[in-house]
Amino acid sequence: MLRTFPAILLAALLCPPSWQAQPTDQFDVVIQNGRVMDGSGNPWIRADLGITGGLIVAIGRLPGAHGAHVIDAKDRLVTPGFIDVHSHAAEGLVRAPLRQGQPMIAQGVTTIVANPDGGGDVDLARQRTQLESGGLGPNVALLIGHGSVREAVMGRANRAPAADELERMRTLVRRGMEQGAFGLSSGLFYTPGSYATTEEVIELTRIAAERGGLYTSHIRDEGSYSIGVVAAVEEVIRIAEEGRTIGIVSHVKALGPDSWGLAHAITERIDRARARGVQVFTDQYAYEASSTSLGAALLPDGIAKPTVEQMHDPDSLVGDERVVFNTAERVATENLRRRGGAAAILFAHYRPDPAREGKSLEQVAAASGRTPVREALEMIARGGASIVSFNMSEDDITHLMRQPYTMTSSDGGLVLMTEGKPHPRNYGAFARKLALYVRERGTLTLEEAIRSMTSLPAAVFGMHDRGAIRVGAAADIAIFDPAKIVDTATYTDPHHLAEGMFAVLVNGQPVLEDGKFTAALPGKVLRKGP
Repeated sequence: MLRTFPAILLAALLCPPSWQAQPTDQFDVVIQNGRVMDGSGNPWIRADLGITGGLIVAIGRLPGAHGAHVIDAKDRLVTPGFIDVHSHAAEGLVRAPLRQGQPMIAQGVTTIVANPDGGGDVDLARQRTQLESGGLGPNVALLIGHGSVREAVMGRANRAPAADELERMRTLVRRGMEQGAFGLSSGLFYTPGSYATTEEVIELTRIAAERGGLYTSHIRDEGSYSIGVVAAVEEVIRIAEEGRTIGIVSHVKALGPDSWGLAHAITERIDRARARGVQVFTDQYAYEASSTSLGAALLPDGIAKPTVEQMHDPDSLVGDERVVFNTAERVATENLRRRGGAAAILFAHYRPDPAREGKSLEQVAAASGRTPVREALEMIARGGASIVSFNMSEDDITHLMRQPYTMTSSDGGLVLMTEGKPHPRNYGAFARKLALYVRERGTLTLEEAIRSMTSLPAAVFGMHDRGAIRVGAAADIAIFDPAKIVDTATYTDPHHLAEGMFAVLVNGQPVLEDGKFTAALPGKVLRKGP
């Protein structure tokens, strides 16, 4: 007999929604009086959370709940912990003073995705041991890097792999996936990834896809260096389509004045691909400046670099040395123009002379009496420098940020507060997006921004137990007042933690509480599941 509509309605009223599990009396942790925003894009709802064994086991009105540890959210927002899908922090997390990852925790980041841009260890079991041996603040998800795999098999050879070499590369990618990688990363702008053809990357992406892995790429050209940013995005789309998996355009941007305005062309290509069924996504950090090495910015692969001796008196060089210098100077001059000129280059780290850190190439060249290009070539000859490069248009940033497939990332690292003047994204990427682009400018709603930091990256990377506040999910939680969250790191004074985060839990353990760090190291190295 069919049930009548009133009967169905009555059953719905009597049964709590699936996300409201019935409370038990005792939990490990109880979070009370919060405005719970579950990460899906839905508005917040008042609820308490019960956490046991590192998992969320109850959500809703829990008036009789008791906890070994009780956190009063005091009407603050309670969200899933943030997932940074493009992070260089793994290198720092193995250093004892940095293991808690405080710059990330202070923003609400509870999971990072490591080994981007084709880099990282090719032995992920070894890397896992190194990360877990001393404890971790945040969780870490690993990628297997195409550039590292290629270099392990072929060195830095600028050629296509032989059949046996390609098979060895397949074997390393397959092993990485078996060791828990979430996918394959590439850095096709950098050596040796830049030497690979699209077909080579497709072959290795297919291996990652066998175990559900995705493909994420620092694309071959973010501006106008070679094939152009639009063609480079189209390459990611092709690799995702033919590799039969998800493709991600890492830290998406239109780099340099020549490319400003191309954000619309980028999203048009992605929209077309998605319309025909290709899984393409992007991630983005909310800054107008990028960061890379001075050498990568000005002298791409295949251009010989002048030596220190040659830079002593370049005008006196003759023969082959003169040809080398003239070529380097010409290429560097054009690439400096592409990036907006000497005033747009800020030095983040320069070991031979730390006094240059925080100054622009224009300022340093003026003090030395050299042209900016010759000063840059001298610095490259002495070992190079890391730079912050102001090369993006706010209109492009805003357009790319508003796309429903754009995740949030930092592209940041993790260093001691005495080390250089790194990009402020190390300390503020997530806080800046919430403070500037949500609260001040209204570029996104709060719900949209939280989704881009939580459920969207969890869905894309297949982290099925994270990125959402629901019964059964891992208790990675951020608690904060959206009116107070703010980034305090600047380009010239970057070593400052974000402010406004009240509490952060990783796997159910408070790492930050009442605005203060605990001693907990509850993070895990995650494994890609089925």
